[in-house]
This record gives sequence, C-alpha cells and structure tokens, in this order.
Amino acid sequence: HQGVLARLSAVPRAELADLVEAAREAPLPLIVALDQVQDAGNAGTLARTLYALGGAGLLLPKHNSVFLGAAAIKASAGALPLLPVARVANLSRALETLQAEGFKIYATGNEGASVFTAELQLPAVLVLGNEEKGVRLGVEKQAGETLCIPLARDFDSLNVAQAGAIFTAAFSARGKTSS
Repeated sequence: HQGVLARLSAVPRAELADLVEAAREAPLPLIVALDQVQDAGNAGTLARTLYALGGAGLLLPKHNSVFLGAAAIKASAGALPLLPVARVANLSRALETLQAEGFKIYATGNEGASVFTAELQLPAVLVLGNEEKGVRLGVEKQAGETLCIPLARDFDSLNVAQAGAIFTAAFSARGKTSS
C-alpha cells in the first residue's frame, strides 16, 4: 500500500448553494450546522432526525469536524446519504452568506431564549456546538439569537444529538416562514 491510507465517505458532497436550494424545496427549511462536532454517532443521529422532520441538510467545517463514514451512516439509519452535506472552509463566513440569502441564524447554548417559547423563524440555520466546548465565539457572533433548552432539574446538559433533536422538533412544530 506504499504507506498511503485513504478515508472515503459514502456521503455525497454538496456546495453551500446546494443547501440554499434544498432549503427552498424542503418541508422544513432548516439547515443544521455542526460547529466542530466530533462524534460520528451524534452526527448520524442528528441527520436521521433532520431528514425525518423534513430538514434541508447539514453544514460542517472542513477542518476539525466529524468524519461521516460508516459509523455516522449506521447511526443515521440510512438518512445521511439522502441529505445534502456541505463542508466549508470557514463556518462564520458561510453563515454570513446564508444570512444574506435570508436565513435567520440561531446558535445554541446553555443560556439564551428558551426554544420552547422563542419565536422561531424560517428559513433558518441552527448551529450546534462541539460536544465539550459548545459553539465557538466567532461562530456564535454570526447568530441573531441564542437558544437554549431549559432543563427542569439540576443537570449538566444533554448530548448534541439529543439537544439537536429537541431544537429541530421545535422548529418543525412552531417555526414560521418569514415573508
């Protein structure tokens, strides 16, 4: 093998413009951006939820992000290859572009407006952060609003796949398309 190793992803590549077009046609015009999420199981589970609820696709940074291989596809129950997935060199700039295209940008965190009571607008981009560090400050600055899941008990947090499912379901149930 001459010392060469390749990692091949079974997920088709998309461009940012493809995600914009997918959002225009999707039942739920929501793009989920994963800011340096590392766990393939989390990414696959998020893809499964997003696809099932009619979401438009996934946006990931090219560097320091999850590899969407067999583990992610297995966790997605086959949904991942059906969703457009775009990888961008600079997530902050991609969010600026999406905002210029009419998308509302939402970051997620431990503080902010409750996802259960906030007025959610579509089309939107929901930014979910790294499993340990959350959304990076430079990326969070692109958001018009930060959303949180208020926990009823004193508990650290949910994992990114669980939280992403709750946020996506809230957009599906209550998101209003802006005119």
